[in-house]
Amino acid sequence: MWEALTDPELHARWWAAGDVKAVVGHRFTLDMGPWGQQPCEVVEVEVERLLRYSFAAGSLDTTVTWRLVPEGHGTRLLLEHTGFDLDNPMGRQAHQGMGQGWPSVLRRIAPALAE
Repeated sequence: MWEALTDPELHARWWAAGDVKAVVGHRFTLDMGPWGQQPCEVVEVEVERLLRYSFAAGSLDTTVTWRLVPEGHGTRLLLEHTGFDLDNPMGRQAHQGMGQGWPSVLRRIAPALAE
């Protein structure tokens, strides 16, 4: 599961292309297709446990946190996307859109890992 979050080739298969690396301070851009290029910076790493990065720096200025929790014979992946300015129309729209979009993105991880 960690590789799905940190390997650029695998990451591109389930979400977005970009030079993601699990290195604090690493800056990368996610190609979100019709939603544009989203600049990101890794702010916290606990190998095989947590990856946190700023997302859409300069526009939304939100934070995406991925947590991996061992569970039985597998791993539970937890996503937290925080920092939306709900007092701003763009922030509200992004919060609503991403809230609707994340479930479909997350459903693509297992098939990408199985390839």
